[in-house]
Amino acid sequence: MTSKTRNDIIPGVGKHRIDKLQPEHLERMYRAMLDAGRAPSHVVKVHRILSRALKIAHRRRLVGENVATLVDPPSIDETEANPFTKEEAKVFLEAAARRPTFMRWIVGVGMGFRQGETLGLRWSYVDLEAELFRPEWQLQRLTWRHGCADPHTCGGRLHRFEPCPPDCTTHSGYKRGCPKPCAKTCTKHASTCPDRKEGGLVFTRPKTRKSRNAVPIPPVFVPFLHDHKAQQETAREAAGELWQEHDVVFSRPDGRPLDPRADYEEFKELLKEAGIDDRRLYDGSRHTAGTILNELGVDMPTIMEILRHTQISQTRRYVKGRSHLSKDAMRRMGEFFVPPQSAPIPGPTETRSETADTRAERARRRRRIR
Repeated sequence: MTSKTRNDIIPGVGKHRIDKLQPEHLERMYRAMLDAGRAPSHVVKVHRILSRALKIAHRRRLVGENVATLVDPPSIDETEANPFTKEEAKVFLEAAARRPTFMRWIVGVGMGFRQGETLGLRWSYVDLEAELFRPEWQLQRLTWRHGCADPHTCGGRLHRFEPCPPDCTTHSGYKRGCPKPCAKTCTKHASTCPDRKEGGLVFTRPKTRKSRNAVPIPPVFVPFLHDHKAQQETAREAAGELWQEHDVVFSRPDGRPLDPRADYEEFKELLKEAGIDDRRLYDGSRHTAGTILNELGVDMPTIMEILRHTQISQTRRYVKGRSHLSKDAMRRMGEFFVPPQSAPIPGPTETRSETADTRAERARRRRRIR
């Protein structure tokens, strides 16, 4: 929220007095953000922050009306979840078992932790005796800020005011294509500032208090976690003075937390090794855990507690129905309304004679009568 206020709201409408703010000002800001390449979902988040702030201002009589309620933010096309099936999840973890980060993927796929929560787990908040994880922290990469007096001049050597040619080879290795040209008053490129601040990989609190609730560890995971901790102790001894203590559960060979970018790349590599179609990291972890829990017969309120959602409607968006479960449910529904017919009672059958006795049996019966 802080970054969106600093990077979007203040430059967009910060020059207006709060009691003079008009709907047109917000609409122009949203249009400028979309034209600059911001995703509609990003603009909607900015709109929600503004609406909340103006609601508080209206409650305190600082403004006469919350103008954000008069503006429609851009619509968002919901991306359909694509979680692993049970078979895909097992194949994925079999591929991950050949890597030193195996336990990271066990926690992500098997317990539905977010990437930041998984990489931010610390041993101080892991109780192996009580079999509980306490996700009190998450790992995030924050954008660097200039600490110098003249950000525009500081980033001068990295400014690019003209778009790249269609046959650009300078950025051929960039996965997102050529970077967009800088604005004439660009104050970005803070990563090269000698006095940069408030950026890089940092530990932050989860966004809601519900997200910090303790999560039970499956008992079968506990021996693996003990082995993982022992391996980490061995790595600490091997690193010696190079070890940087961060108390993280999942670390690099020198003790630093895993890089989220490298973690994402490893997820994509594991998908290829396992022969699974490409999908989002969120699909392969959080959505997968929610869906498989539902398939195992766990009720929705319990899934909500495990995933630490604040509303059950949010949990339902994480759980994707399966066609074979739907088919089985409708079969049971049909059997409830139309019970299967009982087997018919066999009736009389056509025979050649009125009795099944043979000629020899009739002869023996006559002899007994005489």
